[in-house]
Amino acid sequence: MDGAEAPLLARLGAALARPGGGSSDFDLNPDAAPPAGRKLRQAGVLVAVHLDGPPSLILTKRSAKLRHHPGQIAFPGGKVEPADDGPVGAALREAEEEIGLPRERVEILGTLPAHETVTGFEVTPVVGLLRGPFTPVPEAGEVAEVFRVPLDHVTDPARFRVEGRRWQGRRRHYYVVPWGPYYIWGATGRMLRTLADGMNG
Repeated sequence: MDGAEAPLLARLGAALARPGGGSSDFDLNPDAAPPAGRKLRQAGVLVAVHLDGPPSLILTKRSAKLRHHPGQIAFPGGKVEPADDGPVGAALREAEEEIGLPRERVEILGTLPAHETVTGFEVTPVVGLLRGPFTPVPEAGEVAEVFRVPLDHVTDPARFRVEGRRWQGRRRHYYVVPWGPYYIWGATGRMLRTLADGMNG
């Protein structure tokens, strides 16, 4: 570790150690309650902090041809399969499949509180470090684009705002943290807000 990494790792460590429960797509929508008796499916996403140059996060733009969440900005990740070692294993496997990131290159730092989605998933954000050059290989048919966003941008609470749109007959509110041409919102925006709050608490 060089001297420049130490403050960053300290802030990431503070975010990972911060006490508190998880987040939910229902947080900003008090008039919408989670379904009673729901059974959530487990998932993991990789919050990869890339240290090649100024610290950044690796995000994907989902293919417009996908049935679920087409064209949206997301972390690499997906549901936990039986062969996975929980959400961490799922996040590493999906990152390898979706963007060609070898799991052995990722140094896992820990996990953030899980986030419940309106689609019935409990998503665990897995924070890891990636050092040195990396050329992503987007998974054909699933990932339209892989890009990096400055870590300072998406961990600055002042960059976030709350917006809303109609969904299933009612107005739903959510966090957004736009960057350039990328509209980062929904579950990804909420998980980033959790990270931002933890690193600035």
